[in-house]
Amino acid sequence: MRHLLNILELSVEEIDRLIATADDIMETPAKYENACAGKILATLFFEPSTRTRLSFESAMLGLGGRVLGFSDSSSSSAKKGESVADTIAVASAYADIIAMRHPKEGAPLVASLHSRVPIINGGDGGHWHPTQTLTDLLTIRHEKGRFDGLTVGLCGDLKFGRTVHSLLEALSRYPGVRFVLISPRELELPPVVREECIDKRGIPCKTCRSLEEAMGELDILYMTRIQRERFASEEEYQRLKDSYILTPEKLQAAKADMIVMHPLPRVNEIDVQVDDDPRACYFRQAYYGRYIRMALILMLLAESGAGKGVPDKARPRLPESLLPGGSCQNPHCITTTEQGLEQRFTRTEAGEYRCFYCEHKAE
Repeated sequence: MRHLLNILELSVEEIDRLIATADDIMETPAKYENACAGKILATLFFEPSTRTRLSFESAMLGLGGRVLGFSDSSSSSAKKGESVADTIAVASAYADIIAMRHPKEGAPLVASLHSRVPIINGGDGGHWHPTQTLTDLLTIRHEKGRFDGLTVGLCGDLKFGRTVHSLLEALSRYPGVRFVLISPRELELPPVVREECIDKRGIPCKTCRSLEEAMGELDILYMTRIQRERFASEEEYQRLKDSYILTPEKLQAAKADMIVMHPLPRVNEIDVQVDDDPRACYFRQAYYGRYIRMALILMLLAESGAGKGVPDKARPRLPESLLPGGSCQNPHCITTTEQGLEQRFTRTEAGEYRCFYCEHKAE
């Protein structure tokens, strides 16, 4: 069974094929209008979403399929205490493919162990968001014409920003890419992400505290909001929420062909006056999201075949824990809430132990 939990599960060649399919769908939509006739997509969103959920639903409807699901955990049996494993075991009996979002990191991995059908990760906490990354890559290909040789500035919440983490993973595989990280110290990129995506691959990277310092050298400015829902205290959020606000005045120092991207929703980090600038492409970015998700649904359904797998609900296949007695200290990990989920740790080539579910480093 093929799932998509992390962008690195797709090769560069597969991403190119998905982009080519998305382009073909945009050019000849009639050819695909019955491609998923008789198929059902379940959108299981344990956390609120507008673009991701609606674009998945629009994608499946555009392919001639049908949709069922829920838009937040309060309208599901999760409110009664049902585990992710049990929810997925049931929902996968009613659908041919599942797109899910969950506030706990590693939840889609747990889901994949108990599903009869492909699982697509629509975002898990501050961990990964591979379909947003596919959307970002399709946007970059259309707006810049290439992935290699670009200087990419990522601004705002780099600590909890799952879209940032996934985009770094994807772009780090292309030659000549350079990153500029713009954030307050409290919201810097997690060390594990920097080590894996940047340092190990020898990618040039610069850290800045202000937008003005970096603006003139960027080909892409990827803005993110400061995510209120990820903070432990309201006081800390209030202190950091207005760290970066992009205005027309700040854009004057940017290249004429630089593009401004944002996964949305925005709060106040991009002044609405910027919307009129031709370099602002965040609403076009949302448009592209529908078509790349159509391409992904087609790929996963084709690779899963006609039948559904039947996982062993009681004993999913898990790797042996290499840190017996260890306990993940990440408060956002799915192990903190999932019933009966055993702790698992794997070991990296560098000899570090990391949680099997959220990849948090064992202290």
